[in-house]
Amino acid sequence: MLADENGVSIKVAKYAGTDKVDLIENEEYGYCSLIKATNHVLEKMKIENITKAKVTNTKRIERNLVESVPLREALINAVVHNDFTREIPPVFEIFSDRMELTSYGGLIPGQSKKDFFSCSSMPRNRELMRVFKDVGLVEQLGSGMSRILRYYDKSIFEISEHFIKVIFPFFILDEEKNITIGDNNGDNNGDNNGDNNSVRELFDLLKKDPYITAREMSAYTGFSARKISRIMRELRETGRIVRVGSPRKGYWKIKDTAKQ
Repeated sequence: MLADENGVSIKVAKYAGTDKVDLIENEEYGYCSLIKATNHVLEKMKIENITKAKVTNTKRIERNLVESVPLREALINAVVHNDFTREIPPVFEIFSDRMELTSYGGLIPGQSKKDFFSCSSMPRNRELMRVFKDVGLVEQLGSGMSRILRYYDKSIFEISEHFIKVIFPFFILDEEKNITIGDNNGDNNGDNNGDNNSVRELFDLLKKDPYITAREMSAYTGFSARKISRIMRELRETGRIVRVGSPRKGYWKIKDTAKQ
């Protein structure tokens, strides 16, 4: 896999919509050193991860579609932890609302989901991990997961017997798509186990920007839309926030700034 010529190829597909119906790009990066191929894929995803800006009454918000550090870490993890023995390479897909990074192999034997999220290094391909570290693609063993979880919730991961998929939702401006609080577009991964830290984090965002939307809150926190809806409902029912104006053009009035 590290030879100048080999049969390993990494696929990057781009679709026009939110499903796989309209394929507009299908690139392959490979048949060369896996290090070289990985660098090419990193550059491709960096180009696709464009920056968007929004000006509110209080500040200018500039964000990439996906946080760049977690995207890089998840992409490299997908390569170095992929099970290449079945000759199934990792696949990276770009949709109109998200990026999906899929690696083959599932959890390694003896590894639990708790182990997976513990930020401890349990590499599937030890020599490959060592080489990636030597060339600077991996900074510190076990540090990739902590960098991802610093920005996103665990719910962006889908883990099955044979695959691990990371789904990064896009940061989308109000003008592109408005999500009203209370929608049902979230998932069921961990949404019923919110804690005070999650409530505090969302409340702090509302204090900083009363005009923030549910999708922007999801981009900042990594919480699903369903989790955000539940926390916002709790904040409204306890009288800590009040909606002023319309769902589309209004803002959130903070009634209680006490610490949680």
